[in-house]
Amino acid sequence: MKATARAVVIGGGVVGASTLYHLARIGWTDVLLIEKSELTSGSTWHAAGGMHTFNGEANISRLQKYTIDLYREIEALSGQSCGLHPNGGLMLAATQGELDSLKLICSRARYLGMETEMITVEEAAKLNPLIDTSHFIGALWRADGGHCDPSGTTHAYVKAARALGASVERFTRVSALKPRADGSWDVVTDKGTVHAEHVVNCAGLWAREVGQMVGINLPVLAMEHHYLLTEDLPELKGRDREIVNTTDYSGEIYMRQERGGALIGTYEPHGIIWAPEQTPDDFAMQLLPDDFERLAPYFEVGFKHFPALGRVGIRKAVNGPFTFAPDGNPLVGPVRGLRNYWVACAVMAGFSQGGGIGLVLSRWMAENDPGQDIISMDVARFGAFATPKYTSIKVPENYARRFRLTYPNEELPAARPVRRSPIYDKLLAAGAVMGANFGLENALWFAPPGVAPVETPTYRRSEAFLHVRAECQAVRRHVGLYETSNYGKYEVTGRGARAWLDRVFACRIPRPGRLGLAPMLSPAGRIVGDLSIACLADDRYLIVGSGFAEEFHLRWFWQASPPTDVHVRSACSTLTGVSIAGPNARALVQRLTRTDLSANAFRLFDVRETAVGFAPAVLTRAGFTGELGYEIWTTPDYFATLYDDLVEAGRDLDLVHFGGRALSSLRLEKGYGSFNKDFRPDYTPGETGLDRFIDFAKTEFTGRAAALAERAAGPKRRFVVMEVEAKDADVVGYESIIKDGAAVGYVTSGAYGHCVGRSLAAGYVPTALAQDGGRFEIDILGEACAATIRLAPLYDPEGLRLRG
Repeated sequence: MKATARAVVIGGGVVGASTLYHLARIGWTDVLLIEKSELTSGSTWHAAGGMHTFNGEANISRLQKYTIDLYREIEALSGQSCGLHPNGGLMLAATQGELDSLKLICSRARYLGMETEMITVEEAAKLNPLIDTSHFIGALWRADGGHCDPSGTTHAYVKAARALGASVERFTRVSALKPRADGSWDVVTDKGTVHAEHVVNCAGLWAREVGQMVGINLPVLAMEHHYLLTEDLPELKGRDREIVNTTDYSGEIYMRQERGGALIGTYEPHGIIWAPEQTPDDFAMQLLPDDFERLAPYFEVGFKHFPALGRVGIRKAVNGPFTFAPDGNPLVGPVRGLRNYWVACAVMAGFSQGGGIGLVLSRWMAENDPGQDIISMDVARFGAFATPKYTSIKVPENYARRFRLTYPNEELPAARPVRRSPIYDKLLAAGAVMGANFGLENALWFAPPGVAPVETPTYRRSEAFLHVRAECQAVRRHVGLYETSNYGKYEVTGRGARAWLDRVFACRIPRPGRLGLAPMLSPAGRIVGDLSIACLADDRYLIVGSGFAEEFHLRWFWQASPPTDVHVRSACSTLTGVSIAGPNARALVQRLTRTDLSANAFRLFDVRETAVGFAPAVLTRAGFTGELGYEIWTTPDYFATLYDDLVEAGRDLDLVHFGGRALSSLRLEKGYGSFNKDFRPDYTPGETGLDRFIDFAKTEFTGRAAALAERAAGPKRRFVVMEVEAKDADVVGYESIIKDGAAVGYVTSGAYGHCVGRSLAAGYVPTALAQDGGRFEIDILGEACAATIRLAPLYDPEGLRLRG
C-alpha cells in the first residue's frame, strides 16, 4: 500500500467510488480509496438501484440529472456496464394536495430543462399497466430516470478512476485518523499508515464511527428498509419495453420491473433504527431478518393499488440498512475546526445523487468552492442542536415521510420543541403558531382569541391567510413586535477585528455607533452571506444574519483564518432579541429608554448600547419590514422582562405580535431579498443587487476580482419582484417564469402582499428582460398566471416611512 496520497477516500460504496473518480478526473491522480471489505459491501450492494431526478430542492434535482447523464460516460471510460434501464419515472397522486405537489414539480422542471409532463391516470396506465387507476386522480411523468445495476455502476466508477491513476485498497481497515500541524492527516490502517493531505469520509454505514475518530458526532443514522421481489407477472409478458418506475404517494410505495416480475418497496411508519449506537465492524454484504408481520399492512396497500402484485408469489425479500440525516438530504462538505477533513455521507439515494456529490465535492476540495449552491446538502446546515438524541427522533420521522408530502406551510412535530427562548411560553399564550429554525422555536403567525392555533397543510392559501393579513396591516398602521432570537448572531472582538472584517466582507466596515449592510462573497464572487455589521467600538462588532446559516457562516469565518488578535464566537444562545416596527415604534421604545430616539438624534442604521426598561441592550435603528423600526438585543436573563415591559408600554399604542409569515409579506412589498431564499451561493452581487453595498474602492476583500469583472461585464440576470395575478395559491419557490412560451427564469420566494393587495413573487430573469412593467407568466400549480415586474417597491417606494 502506498505511504502518501493527496487524498484518502474512506468507503467503497457508490459515493466513495464517485468521489474517487471525480478527484481523479480533475487531475488529482494521487488519490487512494480504502475499503475495509469488498467494494459495495455496506448499503450499496443491496440497493434497489433506482435513479431519478425528483427532488423538492431544484439544485439537488439538477445534480441528480447530472448523475444519470454521467453513467454513459463512465461506461465508455471504464468498459464496465452500469446495467442501465433508462425507462423514466412516474409519480401518482391520489389527492388534490398530491396533485398540486406534482404540478409544482412539473413547473420547476421546465426551467431545469427536464422533460416532464402532467398526464392522466389513463395515460399513466399505458406506461405501467399494473396500476389500478381507481385509486388515483393524476400523474407526473419524467423522461429522466429508471434503474441501474448497483455493483456494475460502482465498479464502473472505480475502473474509470483507476484508468486516470487513482488507487484502491480493499480489505483494509482504518483504525485512526491523526491530524498533523500542517493540516494533513495520518490515516492509520491495519496495513500501515498513509500520510494524506485530505481525508474524505464516505464511509456510509460507518460514517458515524469515522466521524468519531476526529471527535465529531455526525447526525446520521441507519434505518432498516424492506423491499420485495415478486415472481413473474403475466401482465408483463410480451411487452417490448419495461414498465416505468413508479412512485405512489398515498400508498408510500415505490415499484419497478425486475426481469419478469416487480420490485416493490415501502417507507413504512414506525420504522426500525438499525445499530442505534454503533455499527458492527464485521457487518459486510449481510441482510437483516425479515419482518413480514410488521410490514404486511403497508405492502397490502401496494397490492391493492397494483393488484397484479398480489396475485403472484414473493420470490425474494430484502431487508438492509440505509443511512439518513435528520432531513433526508446528504451531508456533504468540510467540517468547521478540522482542516482538510471532508464528509459525503447519509446519501440514501446514492444512484441518483452520488455522481453529483462527487462532482461538487471534488470542486470544493480543489478550488475551495463547490461550483454551485448546495446549501441543502451542506453538512453545516446542522449545528450543535443535532445531537444523537435529536437525530434518533428526526431520522425515523423523515424515513416514515419519504413518500409523503411536506407542504410549504407544514411544520414537522418530531423533536419539538428543542430550543426555546425565554419568551416561548409567553408567545404561545399570545396565540403563536410555531415553526423551528436551526432547532429554535419561532412564531410563524398568531391566532387571535377564539381561533385554534393550528393550520391545515396545503399548497394553497390556508386559514392563516386572514390572520397574517391582520398582522401585516397592524404593523403598517400601528406597531408590531417580532421575536428575532432565531437570527444568527456573531461577536467579533480584538485589536485586529476591523482589518480582518475588511478582508472578509465586501462592504465598507461601519464606524463606531453605526450599522452597515454587509454582503460576503466567495472567491468566485458568489453570495455566501447577506448580513449586517454593527460597530459597537473599533475593536468590538455584532454581526447579524440568517439563523439557519449559523454553522455555515461560522465555518466561513473559521476558514478565513482570524489572526491571533481577533476573536469570533457565536452569540446564538447568548443574545435574544425583538424587532419593533411600525409608525408607533419610536413612541413605544422611547417610553423605555433615556436615549434620545428623535429622528435627528438616532438615525437609520444608528447603534447604541443602552438600557431598554430593565434590560441592558444593544439598540439599533433597523428592521426588515420597511417601516420605522428598531431591533433590541439583550441577554436571555433579561429577555422575559424586556418583553413584558414592551407589551405593557405598547398597550395604548395598539401593539400587536407578528410572525415570520407576515415578515415575508412585508419584506416583499418593499422588494427586500432574503438569504437562503433569494440570495444564495448561485448568485452574484450584480444579479442580486447587493453590489450597491460593495466598497469597490477597497484594495482587498474576498471575491473582489470576480465582483469587479462582473461590474465591467454586467450581470447576466437580475433579481426582480413581480406582482402576480394568482387565484387561491401563491408561489412557493422555483416555479418557472415563462416568456413567449419558454422558461426564462425561476421564482425564489413569494407571499401575498396584504398591504398592497397583490400576490408577489421574487426571482431571477435575464437582464435584458428585467424591465419595469415587463410581462411574464408563472406556472403556479398548473395555472399560467400573468406576472408583471415592478422595479420600484410596491409599498412606500420613496422609503419615507423607513426613515421616519
